[in-house]
Amino acid sequence: QVQLVESGGGLVQAGGSLTLSCAASGRTFSSYTMGWFRQAPGKEREFVAAINWRGGSTRYADSVKGRFTISRENAKNTVYLRMNSLKPDDTAVYYCAATMLVLLTTPRLADFGSWGQGTQVTVSS
Repeated sequence: QVQLVESGGGLVQAGGSLTLSCAASGRTFSSYTMGWFRQAPGKEREFVAAINWRGGSTRYADSVKGRFTISRENAKNTVYLRMNSLKPDDTAVYYCAATMLVLLTTPRLADFGSWGQGTQVTVSS
């Protein structure tokens, strides 16, 4: 399994931006489909965005489409989540995840076998 470490979370005002990073260990990072999920207090963990191994195909939750962008640099073993026009509803712990499965039309939490520890994003109104 790949080891994942997220960074870049913090406190931001509504309308602001943040970029999350997820650094992966291991030589096979480029083989993984990567995803971002989030979990708000009292809610279930939900899908945010995912990207295929090459970076040429992406998926987004409807709630973030047009505001968030997922990208990856395989040479740096890193996946990013650029978050613009942040809203208080985006407040959550954000998790990076990896799967050896191909990128599905609707990525499922259960398909991702490797997870980071999460990074807190708080958006104030």
